[in-house]
Amino acid sequence: MSEHDAATQPPTLTRAERLDRLPFTRRHGRMLGASGIGWALDAMDVGLISFVIAALSVHWQITKGDASMIASAGFAGMAIGATLGGLLADRIGRRNVFALTLLVYGLATGASALAGGVAMLIALRFVVGLGLGAELPVASTLMSEFAPARIRGRVIVWLEAFWALGWILAAVIGTFVAAEGENGWRWALAIGMVPAFYSLVVRLGMPESVRFLEKKGRHDEAEQIVQRFEESAGIEPGGGGASAAGDSGVDARGTSPSAAANPSPSAAANASPSAATNPSPPAAGTEHRESIWSRGLRGRTTALWVVWFCINLSYYGAFIWIPTLLVDRGFDLTKSFTFTLIITLAQIPGYAAAAWLIEVIGRRWTLTIFLAGSALAAGAYGMADSETMIIAAGCALSFFNLGAWGALYAIGPELYPTAVRGTGTGAAAGFGRIASLLAPFLVPVLVATGTQVLAFAVFAGAFALAAAAAFTLPEQRGRALEE
Repeated sequence: MSEHDAATQPPTLTRAERLDRLPFTRRHGRMLGASGIGWALDAMDVGLISFVIAALSVHWQITKGDASMIASAGFAGMAIGATLGGLLADRIGRRNVFALTLLVYGLATGASALAGGVAMLIALRFVVGLGLGAELPVASTLMSEFAPARIRGRVIVWLEAFWALGWILAAVIGTFVAAEGENGWRWALAIGMVPAFYSLVVRLGMPESVRFLEKKGRHDEAEQIVQRFEESAGIEPGGGGASAAGDSGVDARGTSPSAAANPSPSAAANASPSAATNPSPPAAGTEHRESIWSRGLRGRTTALWVVWFCINLSYYGAFIWIPTLLVDRGFDLTKSFTFTLIITLAQIPGYAAAAWLIEVIGRRWTLTIFLAGSALAAGAYGMADSETMIIAAGCALSFFNLGAWGALYAIGPELYPTAVRGTGTGAAAGFGRIASLLAPFLVPVLVATGTQVLAFAVFAGAFALAAAAAFTLPEQRGRALEE
């Protein structure tokens, strides 16, 4: 082969590049649906506890301290679970950890329905939190590694939007089940066992991350998964691929037949191992593992941790306590839960707006704008003095806060290379859960000191700090995930 012929051969594509070039297919949709259902069940469980606490304050006359312990036990488990889940995802696989977390928190939630006292409920909520905390960053990492690069951010916001569906379901269950009689809260928690059964669907039906499989030297499995996604897009594996790559005679590996048969020395030297048909697995102990605190990553890690901490403090401080605070202001359980349901419905348009903006103005600006909007809405809710103002400001808080969550989950996995992607997203989530652990204790103190106004002023300040930190994160819109 002449130098001219070698120079004109199409470049070899890695499997990651082959996934990035695909359109959004039915297989992507099924994976998004499977991940999203797990995400919604997670949100349902987190949301249910706010209604359970309000119900127990009426039926068991639990103190504010007991209520704080019940909520914080779950968040303590989430802090540990998020960190361990990310580490495990980088070692045993994203799919395996995703399924395991669903099983753990589903069974523990069902057991919580049988709790005979506050102490047992607190212990079980900690176990629930272990599963909940690990599931979210792992699910977003797995989905981000399959989503086409040009719409990756939007896909992750769609995934995060399932949170709204789960929280709405929690509000419906809380309003029509938890509020019904002395044991209504038990039946509400019993419904939370659904994730335990759904974990089997996840384990059997979802593919493992191609990037993870390649890092572990499991190239045959990785190739089969990529080929199935290419088939779903109408590209014949091992054949022409013109629908995605143009009429260049490029096969499913991104290599022309002639180049594959007669590779040039330079092409062979530059070919990525992950793109080869049967590459050799890396030797044990030779895999490079960059730290999330290395020079190139420490700045983004710090900013991401600040955003996670502040958004957790404000979100869980507000939404875990809203039903109880409404009861304290004189509304009965049914009216308090109905107000909360209406406020929760505003999450859906918030996610929709974030999903559109994230690919139009980028991740950084979307996250910053929605966090700033959350700060203003939190301040307005703190000063709300009528039913109309409570609902209006609450809906605005739901809209901006959950839109910010969607952008945050989209930007997190894009900040790290494959070897530490699960670790980076999990560690940030774990650090954020420390704030969610503190929030349930903080709210009663702030309300007792300066009424609801002071509590929501603190939340507004935390949102503003998160917005400032978000603005320092690098913009990753349209870029391929780092290897």
